[in-house]
Amino acid sequence: MTKKKSIIMLICGILGCVCFGCGDWLMIYGDVAHSGNVYWLTNGTAQIPEWRNSLAMLLSFPGIILYGIALFSISDFIIENKHKKTYKYLTAFGLTPWLSLHLFYIMILFLFSWLNGNGYSDVAMPACEALFKHLSWIVMLSEVFMLAPFIYWFYLQIRSKTTFPKLSAFTNILIIYAVMYIIKMLMPESPFRLGFTNGLMSESMVIWFIIVFIWGQHSSKSIHN
Repeated sequence: MTKKKSIIMLICGILGCVCFGCGDWLMIYGDVAHSGNVYWLTNGTAQIPEWRNSLAMLLSFPGIILYGIALFSISDFIIENKHKKTYKYLTAFGLTPWLSLHLFYIMILFLFSWLNGNGYSDVAMPACEALFKHLSWIVMLSEVFMLAPFIYWFYLQIRSKTTFPKLSAFTNILIIYAVMYIIKMLMPESPFRLGFTNGLMSESMVIWFIIVFIWGQHSSKSIHN
């Protein structure tokens, strides 16, 4: 990967994270008090105006395009073509659920807010919890597709199938996410913690893209030298 292309990859990746991350915060940031079983159906989300949910969904479209550019570019660091093709297939299959999952949560949050704001507050919680429970399988299935390329990337790195050293496998996005999740657990309950939790994947991806860029540049220099 040339330096110019890697810079474009980094910029697109970070901008994609900004789009999804802003959407994640817009759709959930607010008073964290809640009375139901679903922790993100809070007093704050009950009062979120329609434009915030609409903007959160709108931002996901440029976000997924920017993610795609960055994630497909990373295949340049894979040595063998057969592994490149597998990574690209997994990435292509994994991008669709990002939008599906985003839409799934926004639809529930919009319904929760609309019912609370239009005189149906007594049915808002049971209706939205029932909808979430009925279609919660979407979350697990989507995560399988979404995580597959990152698990495969870990496998390639640990087996020296990329231009990166083996140890770089432990900078994988899933490990970064786990560390960020632990940090989240140490935070006091607040609107910031709720927004941080909802945007955890985007926030972790920013760190990962920067690591891939820096390590990729170092690896490229080592190869040329």
